[in-house]
Amino acid sequence: ITTTITLAIMLKLGLAPMHAWYPEVIQGSTINNALIMSTWQKLAPLALLYMMYPNLPKTIMLMMGLLSALLGGWIGLNQTQTRKIMAFSSIAHMGWLIIALSLNQNLALMTLMIYIIMTTTMFMALHTTTTKTLLDMGTTWTNSPPLMAMMILTLMSLGGLPPMTGFTPKWLIINELCTMKFMTLSTLLALASLPSLYFYLRMSYLTMLTTPPNTTNAQYKWRFLTPPSQILYPMVMMSTLLLPMTPAL
Repeated sequence: ITTTITLAIMLKLGLAPMHAWYPEVIQGSTINNALIMSTWQKLAPLALLYMMYPNLPKTIMLMMGLLSALLGGWIGLNQTQTRKIMAFSSIAHMGWLIIALSLNQNLALMTLMIYIIMTTTMFMALHTTTTKTLLDMGTTWTNSPPLMAMMILTLMSLGGLPPMTGFTPKWLIINELCTMKFMTLSTLLALASLPSLYFYLRMSYLTMLTTPPNTTNAQYKWRFLTPPSQILYPMVMMSTLLLPMTPAL
């Protein structure tokens, strides 16, 4: 019974191999709804897993976590819609989170908090720049160059590059796996993060290193500027600069 309940919760979280509904629903939603589904909707199923922690089938969770990390990265390589890319990014991060939950509850809680901070920051940036496809990202830097620079740092954090915040949970999870002698699993997880890092780098490249045709007389499209939310800048700081706080956590 516990295994059946766990699999049902995994379906609710959108983990592989029961993930097919999740990218399509995210793609069909607005940016704000996609943000809620990628963050707030995860809390109730994860709370159930927390309550079931002593009886969780650890082997199944480790296998589904690894599969989600692998599929989230590989299938995301083929996407051109930013919402679908964020959906597969969420699947990959959920894989890491489920593995963390099977190892240590406190580590899983920290991973969840960092995931929510980074994902919220990225969706807020996409909402501010009204970016829907990878082609749109080439025109966004003229709206707000400082915001785009911070958006690139957020993408690097999502990819798990040090010294960004996103490196912290991956570092600690792999450290925990190595401590428990799961060397093969930790190696596969580290390799699974490379495809995800590639499409984050591709988004960064299209944002800052490509110049679109200039369709206005002004170099910067200040007339079309959408004021960013006041909370966006603190969120960017948290999603990129929390690594020095790791010893305190």
